[in-house]
Amino acid sequence: MKKIITYINSENETIESCVTSSREYENAGADELFIYSAAESEEERESLLALVKEVVRRVDIPVIIGTRVKRFEDIKKAFYTGAKSVVLQYRDIKGTDLIKQGCERFGRESIIIEVDMCPSTGTDFFENEEIIGSEYYGGLLFKHVEISEKLKKTIKEMKVPVMIRDSLIRNDIMSLISMDNVVGVATNYYAAKPLPTETPFTDGESISAGSGIMKVKRNLKAEGIDVNTFDSKLKFSDLKKNSDGMVPVIVQDYRNNEVLMLAYMNEEAFNKTIETGIMTYFSRSRKELWIKGGTSGHFQYVKELIADCDVDTLLAKVDQIGAACHTGNRSCFFNEMLKHEYDEKNPYAVLKNLYDVVIDRKINPKEGSYTNYLFDKGIDKILKKCGEEATEIVIAAKNPQKEEVKYEIADFLYHMTVLMVECKVDWEDIVEELSKR
Repeated sequence: MKKIITYINSENETIESCVTSSREYENAGADELFIYSAAESEEERESLLALVKEVVRRVDIPVIIGTRVKRFEDIKKAFYTGAKSVVLQYRDIKGTDLIKQGCERFGRESIIIEVDMCPSTGTDFFENEEIIGSEYYGGLLFKHVEISEKLKKTIKEMKVPVMIRDSLIRNDIMSLISMDNVVGVATNYYAAKPLPTETPFTDGESISAGSGIMKVKRNLKAEGIDVNTFDSKLKFSDLKKNSDGMVPVIVQDYRNNEVLMLAYMNEEAFNKTIETGIMTYFSRSRKELWIKGGTSGHFQYVKELIADCDVDTLLAKVDQIGAACHTGNRSCFFNEMLKHEYDEKNPYAVLKNLYDVVIDRKINPKEGSYTNYLFDKGIDKILKKCGEEATEIVIAAKNPQKEEVKYEIADFLYHMTVLMVECKVDWEDIVEELSKR
């Protein structure tokens, strides 16, 4: 399956602006992100690493990092951001063992070599048979390409997959992505803003951030290119409709399963949702189609659509931008009618509640609080207690009764939570890291 990869040159960009652009690209339908910087100074490289680390934390699609390297330590730091792959410039690694070291440590499929195809800079790569035939990298990224029969032949004969980085000013995406052995095109053309009418495959329309890449993908698919689009296993005709010919849709936050709202779809709204990846409904009061967020900017980007057992109700898991409710509340369900008190047993909710209590103690100290005592004593005291509690788990595990183990693990998790707050690490960071393993 071929990919549309959006790229961001991080030089002179803030972390927050890059995170915003990355999330917009993700919601627009990008398959991966390529974030790079050609800066050589240590300070600028460190800024890139911090930026990519935050982007990886905030988006769900894979991130590729492109950075200048001088030593193996630079490659390690790049991978420690959480990036899926690292792009190394050929001019930095030729004549060194950096390719071999990187692949042996992180896997050859994770190392990509960037080659500038300008005649004045890229020719020496193709003269180096040892590099071309090397088993020590998993892919190539070509930039500044001029499409020709020679280029097509060169790419086809490469022993590893090829990505092409292109602004799409001179070339069109169909010519680039359809070449044999090209697995994806990295471009900044589909910026998260309205695009000009000459955009490829727009049928003369202006494209918004939410529909541009998905529309291009659907046109590529129509031309026989295998790309990732939203394709429902069920058609609207397969669903059981109510007397108005509509299907109710329950909407949840895809991250924490919070129920956000209830709305209705007719066939046109259903098809538009599948086409664009943005939740679209039919207003029963206004008798018209409406895109959630069309006026407020609080779009709902589809992550998953599920039909119930009777196929008469849909469950939509979405990335909710802003508030789901017109009142400004995150969820439409906030008018509590009755509640039977109960102990929360959802593991993630319990751990998050504990984290929230601990961080509140740090911000708002309470006299006599053991948590504040630990914070006042500092990191060494917190680490000492974590070590002691870990040892208590080991001792308890040697006994046949599980009650003692439960007790000691709970103690350890509390002290670890204090450590997490002290080190500015939250449960989202931990869960994200675990999900990669």
